[in-house]
Amino acid sequence: MNTFFLKFAVLFMLIPGFSSSENPDPDFKIISFEEFESLTSADSEKLRIYNFWATWCAPCIREMPHFEEASKDNPDLELVFISMDDGRRPERVTSFMKRKNIQSPVYLLNDVDFNSWIDKVDKSWTGAIPATLFILPDGKRRFHEGELEANELQNLIDQLKP
Repeated sequence: MNTFFLKFAVLFMLIPGFSSSENPDPDFKIISFEEFESLTSADSEKLRIYNFWATWCAPCIREMPHFEEASKDNPDLELVFISMDDGRRPERVTSFMKRKNIQSPVYLLNDVDFNSWIDKVDKSWTGAIPATLFILPDGKRRFHEGELEANELQNLIDQLKP
């Protein structure tokens, strides 16, 4: 009887759509602000893009495909989505990622004291989302608050790319 279940399980792994190796899930991590700072201060040869968003933010959701498309078209980019959702409910983010087929890494920033760190990301940031932090390979930063259309995003990338 146990061999029947084993064969049954193997069969489902071989059926297209049931194998996790065909469409691997993007990275998902719950991080602190200190971990975010470590990410942004690490050396990189690429233009790094950190897009702050939330599952309940309509403008954030509208612009996400533009970021994913730009990332696919530019191997010199490193894109990370930073979720501002409630860290006590990470399943909201993971289910959103699956529904929207998000392929880029997503980190949930689990620090609800926004006022203590927003100005550390950028002094001009009011805290509104969507917001995007661009970090050039030399460490210089460029910040954009508000929704980006596809052409606006591509223009920014073209200006900032090494």
